[in-house]
Amino acid sequence: MEEETDLFKGNRSLHNWFVGILLAGTFTMSISQSSLSTAYPTLMRYFGVSATTIQWLTTGFMLVMCIMMPISPWLLSNVSFKHLFQAVLLLFDLGTLIILFAPSFPVMMLGRILEAMGVGILFPSYQSVMLTITPEESRGVTMGVVGLVMGSALAVGPIISGIVLKFTTWQGLFIVFAVIITVVWLLSFKFISDVMTLKRTKLDYISVISSLGFIGILYVINQIGKTQVNWSQQLILLVVSILAVGYFVFRQFHQKTPMLELRVLKTFNYDLAVLLTGVSYIALIVTTIIFPLYYQEILHLSPFVSGMALVPGAVFLSILNPVSGKLADRIGFKRVLLIGMSMITLGWGILFVFFSGVHLIGMIVLAMLIEGGNAFVMMPAVTLGANSLPDKLIAHGTAVITTVRQILGSLGVACATIILTVVTNNHLAKGEHVAIASQMGYRAVFFTFFLVAIVGLLLAISLKNSEKQGVNR
Repeated sequence: MEEETDLFKGNRSLHNWFVGILLAGTFTMSISQSSLSTAYPTLMRYFGVSATTIQWLTTGFMLVMCIMMPISPWLLSNVSFKHLFQAVLLLFDLGTLIILFAPSFPVMMLGRILEAMGVGILFPSYQSVMLTITPEESRGVTMGVVGLVMGSALAVGPIISGIVLKFTTWQGLFIVFAVIITVVWLLSFKFISDVMTLKRTKLDYISVISSLGFIGILYVINQIGKTQVNWSQQLILLVVSILAVGYFVFRQFHQKTPMLELRVLKTFNYDLAVLLTGVSYIALIVTTIIFPLYYQEILHLSPFVSGMALVPGAVFLSILNPVSGKLADRIGFKRVLLIGMSMITLGWGILFVFFSGVHLIGMIVLAMLIEGGNAFVMMPAVTLGANSLPDKLIAHGTAVITTVRQILGSLGVACATIILTVVTNNHLAKGEHVAIASQMGYRAVFFTFFLVAIVGLLLAISLKNSEKQGVNR
């Protein structure tokens, strides 16, 4: 897309402002995805709801995100990027304001849904835009910066919220979001440009409706490990949702102008890139959720110390993301991905094998190893996938990767939760001490994701060092 990349030639300042504003908005929205877990106890007391109910602030957020992601390519092709970006910011700001003044939990949930709609549109869109405005030979560095935003925000979200909550009320967290997003929105009038080529088409509403099956699947996944669940109803919902997703996929392959171009899956390297970014995302999100629980339940640390113990991993991830991009441009994506998957595999492997001898410092180092490996996999895999596709399919390619990553991430968290619960309860039933039973539960989790990492390593080995390929139409 030569005209888009030419837009900033001779005006480096405009390019830097464009990228800076885009990343600032995305980083703030990304933090909102993972930041609320620290505030759960406070919100439960404030609204008088149970832990199961309050978790919908995150679960519902992920479900809505997932349904908006496949629509993002259509929006990029039919709405000017400047207007789309501003609309997304306003949508997120409106949701944040509703949350700030929410008199009840349902009203807060409404605001959270509006936030999630904005994030679900922006996540794949900003990756597509960054890939589009960057020449292919420089995409490694650019996507390293993108990875810094996505990975770091997810990792530091609980840390930032913990710090804010230490000095203010839970509303203070959303005031921070609202102020930053409002400033970004005002700056967007001057510095955000229309960088995507428009190709107007009618929105396929049947595809939109059938894509709701993704929400159904994710909803059922998130019920795993919970008590008092009517599994007969859940099974029916799962079957209906799978059929809906199946029809969605069928329709995309048989429409002349599909809402989401799934023919990108006919490219071998792209398919591997989709799976690799999913594996790395699983490793990151499970680490940020399971490690704090381990610190509190096994090492008996306070919630604040547990949150602070995540800081070194988040910092290491932030440092390595830009480095991984430069390295990918120099030595090739396959080698970088092999380095990353080796780091992730080694981290989980050490946790499993030397479980009983690993204490706080060791856990922090291993968290750094796993999160550092993520820096060498997630965005390099996205970039490799994009480089395997024609430029006109980049928006569709990033939407597919982002959607699959979200689904696999939810599945990873659900698996970690159920394995931890089931194994711990089995050992308790045998009469073992609570501490020993909990340790066995965590060891089973570490072993499971060690196996997942091995699969990811094998996928990285299978990558082909090939040039950009076409997609059969």
